[in-house]
Amino acid sequence: MNTSPRWIRDIERLLPIRSQYIVAGNIRDSFLTPFQSNLTLAPLTRCLWTALQAQDCKFLLIYNPVEGLRPYPNEPEVIELASRLFSLKLQDGVMPTSLEGLTGIMEKVAAQREARCGLLIDFASRLVRQPDHLDATEHRFFVAAERLSLAANPIVPRGADIATPHGKARFNPIIWLVNRAQDMPSWFALDSARISTLTATLPDFEIRQEAALILGVRFPGFTASEPAQRDKYLKQFCDSSEGLSLSDMSDIAQLADRQGISFQDVDDAAQSFKMGIVENPWKKDYLRAKIADAATFIEDRVKGQPQAVTKTVDILMRSVMGLTGAHARSGGNRPRGVLFFAGPTGVGKTELAKTLTQLIFGNERAYIRFDMSEFAEEHASARLLGAPPGYIGYDAGGELTNAVREKPFSVVLFDEIEKAHPRILDKFLQILEDGRLTDGRGDTAYFSEAILIFTSNLGITVEDEHGRRSQNVSPDDHYDVVESRVRSAIQDYFKFRLSRPEILNRIGDNIVVFNFISAPVAELIFDSMLKNVINRIHEEHKVTLQLPDPIRAKLLELCRRDLGNGGRGIGNQLESAFINPLSRALFKFTLEGRESVTVTDISEDENRIVTVTLV
Repeated sequence: MNTSPRWIRDIERLLPIRSQYIVAGNIRDSFLTPFQSNLTLAPLTRCLWTALQAQDCKFLLIYNPVEGLRPYPNEPEVIELASRLFSLKLQDGVMPTSLEGLTGIMEKVAAQREARCGLLIDFASRLVRQPDHLDATEHRFFVAAERLSLAANPIVPRGADIATPHGKARFNPIIWLVNRAQDMPSWFALDSARISTLTATLPDFEIRQEAALILGVRFPGFTASEPAQRDKYLKQFCDSSEGLSLSDMSDIAQLADRQGISFQDVDDAAQSFKMGIVENPWKKDYLRAKIADAATFIEDRVKGQPQAVTKTVDILMRSVMGLTGAHARSGGNRPRGVLFFAGPTGVGKTELAKTLTQLIFGNERAYIRFDMSEFAEEHASARLLGAPPGYIGYDAGGELTNAVREKPFSVVLFDEIEKAHPRILDKFLQILEDGRLTDGRGDTAYFSEAILIFTSNLGITVEDEHGRRSQNVSPDDHYDVVESRVRSAIQDYFKFRLSRPEILNRIGDNIVVFNFISAPVAELIFDSMLKNVINRIHEEHKVTLQLPDPIRAKLLELCRRDLGNGGRGIGNQLESAFINPLSRALFKFTLEGRESVTVTDISEDENRIVTVTLV
């Protein structure tokens, strides 16, 4: 396998026909470079020099806007030769040079016949402030560089044997290093056939595999391990470093060495590097103990939804056991869990997300919530995910990416997902598959340690041919009917209305349909809410509220007359039929010196004004 970067191979191939090269992209990375009979990781300059040296290049001149010009490599014979050929007056190894002076250097490099050489212009992105709004000096400099690219000729060094490969005519290359191709004036490369724009990309799997072999010796225990263990390490390191540079991989190895992370736990080292958190909460014993009793804990707060509870606990256990995406060849970067809660309003979808957060993190407010109705317009994606580079506010990042970078171990709730603009939903493909998202600043947020929860009311109502909405399911329907119709509506929405079946495929079988609140479940919810009211009164006024059974039964009947709005509807009824009139009664009642207050009657007059009587 040829381990040289593609842009290096392109320069070697194009030297006979191209005089200048713009190299953009991953230019600050390390690259696989031959060293004696092995490979090593080296900076771009060293990698480029090794390739040009094989083409009989004697030295490089390196320029950057801060220091000026210097010969490379920093060896006495190279410095002497470069200084003589280019009349260099070095101060501490460099020569300060203006743009006008650099123009003269470029012309001398292009015409140099005594020795093959090249010019590397580093930090070329910082030569000018605005590449498409050049001042007179900057414009003259780039026009001179463009003219030189067309006027230069391939060089055969003096005294070279033309019968040998080193005697073939090649250009002395001028190489511009930029972060992005657009950092150069747009016309510069377009108007010259002698300038090639090359991209230094992130390393592919095979390159990362070679780098992992080199870096393995930095991990504790690697040298003494068995071949099978090393092969497992290689796969884990390559999978967990997808989307990272070789410099990042080197930093991961260094982090593991300093923290004493074994090569067998390379995933933990990669996670520590990506997220800045040393310890993985998913591997803590206390979390495993919590999840062992998760079903009881959840059912105490979310009533009457056994299917949702079971599915949620399964995903929690799968996350703790590290089996998320285990069926795929590479599933290590996917979110820890994905849940799609669908069903009627007020049945516990959001409450279950809060309960899950409380269970894992000890605080139900620790979850990250996004109301997707706020992102119904396409331009709202800039707020959620960050504006594209160059647009106003791109350097602020997105609300989602910023939040996940701050709290990588979290529950992320996307409420009423169907109300988001379809173009925003496209971004979830990358999150669900790759577990990461990059904002306009170029910063990457990793979702591999998060649980994602989507909620939706799809399928509860449907639209007829006249655009009118009608009820698709009702509280009287059996759960099997509700589940079937809601699932069908969700599939129709993603497949036919959005034409995005791939989003549904990424969610998989993690759709959980919530049932309507039944009468027995409604009573449980009512009792829980009533208990909260009684506790609040005791906390505020140090008084115990007493409700005789007939009063409670009457209030219960009022609160569950219509279960179509679920638990939220019960709460609304309790507020209007009891809490509001109770507040009026307590306001007028003398509580001083009392330990308890009893409700003796709840009545409604002809104006439907409810009155609570206390003794």
